[in-house]
Amino acid sequence: MKLAILACFVALAVAIPAVDIHKQLSSGAPLRVPLHKMDSARTTMRRYGLVDIKDLTGTKYSLSAGDGVPIVIDDYQNAEYYGKVSVGGQEFTVIFDTGSSNLWVPSSQCTDCSPHPLYDHSKSPNYVANGTKFNIEYGSGPVAGFISQDQVNVGSLVVDKQLFAEITDASGLGAAYKLGKFDGILGLAWPSIAVNKIPPVFQMLMGSLPEPVFSFYLGKEDGQAGELLLGGSDDSKYTGDLKYVPLSNTTYWALDLDGLEVGGESMTSAKRVIIDSGTSLLAGPKDDVDKLAKKIGARHPIFSRQEYVVPCSSVDSLPSIDVNIGGSKFSLSGSDYIIQDGPICL
Repeated sequence: MKLAILACFVALAVAIPAVDIHKQLSSGAPLRVPLHKMDSARTTMRRYGLVDIKDLTGTKYSLSAGDGVPIVIDDYQNAEYYGKVSVGGQEFTVIFDTGSSNLWVPSSQCTDCSPHPLYDHSKSPNYVANGTKFNIEYGSGPVAGFISQDQVNVGSLVVDKQLFAEITDASGLGAAYKLGKFDGILGLAWPSIAVNKIPPVFQMLMGSLPEPVFSFYLGKEDGQAGELLLGGSDDSKYTGDLKYVPLSNTTYWALDLDGLEVGGESMTSAKRVIIDSGTSLLAGPKDDVDKLAKKIGARHPIFSRQEYVVPCSSVDSLPSIDVNIGGSKFSLSGSDYIIQDGPICL
């Protein structure tokens, strides 16, 4: 994940119980959605001399290969991942986020969303007005707008009557949004945390998929494409067996944590973690993170007291972090839990 685990694994599969929601799509094969890395907000802001990044570090929480439906996910520096969707026939780059449940894209009525493409409902024959106010809070800030309905395409699949948000105010995201490559967010968490109780896109797609499952494969090298597979998992993307772990609740993708250790020493008393594909750093209680950082020899950089860095030359010699979940131990090497952000290794 990215909150505590995904940034470290190359494959993640999650299953959702099947539900009878708007089966306007006929059953078919899983869908592959390409995923791509993008420049991290930190790198982008440093490039433009915006080094005060304290607002970017908050937390937002207060098949087989032949049968897949794929979406390519592009990536850059193992930091942020994005793919393409279309709303009303208009294409947008979105982050597929397991830490939230709503879909939003910038509206033609947004005055601070440049240079992102803007959704213009007057250009869509399938648009249906709704107008309900929409507000959502992320770690980097809030966005606001209103609800609309339109046709949404995810890869080759179509949701004819998807409710989503047209964002008219993205100022809360600051320079990270203006300079970033993502236009919007497509939430993959549970309906229970969806703003305005809007059915998430994946829930709307489940009637067309062979399994109520989605899985991520995240490219490990700069420029290497990854993939979001809707409807299954691809055993060519991993070795060994997938481990299935019960959820602790159906809000975020929350799991019970058996332990987190370095060299056999416990680093946290926390009992729950969240699998979050929209968060690029390991995050946790401050005292526990301080303890972990001290154990591996990390220090605060001069530009932030909320992050830790290590010399990039030391990554190969860093100790493993052992994450114990569901009776299994997942050992993360230094290259698994470090992000090289320009000359800095976070």
